[in-house]
Amino acid sequence: MIRDRRIGGQAFRLGLFFLPSSALLAGIGLLIACVSGSRGREQPLWRDRWCQPLLLAGLLMLIGACLAENVGLAWAGLANWLPFVWAFWAFQPHLAKASQRRQAVWMLLAGTLPVLVTGFGQMLLGWQGPWQVGGGAIIWFLHPDGRPIGRLSGLFDYANITGAWLAVVWPLMLAAVFRPDGWRRRGGALLLSMATALAVLLTQSRNAMGGLVLALPFVLGPWQWMWLLPLLLLLASPLLLAVLPGVPVGLQQWGMRLLPDQVLVRVLESQGETAWKHTRLGQWQYALQLVSARPWFGWGAAAFSVLYPIHAAKRWHGHVHNLPLELAVSHGVPAMLLIVGTVLFLLVLAAQRGMLQKAPLERAWWAATLVLVVMHATDLPLFDSRLNILGWTLLAGLCAFSRQCQEPGPDRDARAVSQEQADP
Repeated sequence: MIRDRRIGGQAFRLGLFFLPSSALLAGIGLLIACVSGSRGREQPLWRDRWCQPLLLAGLLMLIGACLAENVGLAWAGLANWLPFVWAFWAFQPHLAKASQRRQAVWMLLAGTLPVLVTGFGQMLLGWQGPWQVGGGAIIWFLHPDGRPIGRLSGLFDYANITGAWLAVVWPLMLAAVFRPDGWRRRGGALLLSMATALAVLLTQSRNAMGGLVLALPFVLGPWQWMWLLPLLLLLASPLLLAVLPGVPVGLQQWGMRLLPDQVLVRVLESQGETAWKHTRLGQWQYALQLVSARPWFGWGAAAFSVLYPIHAAKRWHGHVHNLPLELAVSHGVPAMLLIVGTVLFLLVLAAQRGMLQKAPLERAWWAATLVLVVMHATDLPLFDSRLNILGWTLLAGLCAFSRQCQEPGPDRDARAVSQEQADP
């Protein structure tokens, strides 16, 4: 059993390394890890108290799929959810210790290097694809000027997805800067985190840029908030003045002048008398109408993409750009509450049990999860399989941490924390 779990752990880390580059290669490794992580458990999946609300939500999804308007799309959409409940449970033995989570972080950071290299090569050197390796096992679609034009997309082939990945791993990179590993390693981590922040800016993704700011205070730790939060508020003031309603015209124009042109265009691109229906608010309003019509089991997966262009705005949108609303429209309000409630409770419980007072990488793990959760308030990067797997991996790490804190024994992070506090 020990040998099997060791092989599963190696496959898990290898899967995380390949995750941004190839969902196929990553999937093979992570499938082996799931099989390994499912063997020798104290209780089966259906008796795990963290999986029970997710399994109940899955049952409601299955019932809803049978009642959906488009049964084929509804059943296909279940692939975004049902297999990952098993993965969430099966990943946890590979993330049970702080050392295992640390190794997982190193694999994610190493796997992110191709994202940065292809992104900068695309924007600065005009690289273009597709590039194929291993007979198509790895395929990178590169557009010479990004996709959309002028926005860094790299091997993910779309700027918002690239921005989401980079914003989630950025807290992990930043935490490596504060680890007591010597200045050579910390200097390398600093360069990597700065390159990642620059790449996020080049994606022009508003969600990703906000994620960088959101993660910073949690990675640095609460003892730095006294000076950090006012500084972040000062730096963000031009953006806030430009977008918040009720700001006097003079102050609003002053804030706009301080913003870079590309950022200003992205922030104000949806203004206009007839454009609001194509914004998030217009989509959310129509989504609420769909939810009120079928609150219990929803309309089935991908129903919004079919109904919205027909009945609302005459323009196609693939999803609602809000995870709770997407779940409610597709699978009903009860399933939405079970899934969203479980995710939020995991975040709160890990914070209550001291994850934000642990070593830098532990704080960064929590911050990365928070960034990905908050992103799903205005976008749905989970529809890219690589971001979906990353999200369930982070949630599994939170759950493993909380279980670890329930077990008696020495604090495995005590030495790391004492070293960090002693480091100037």
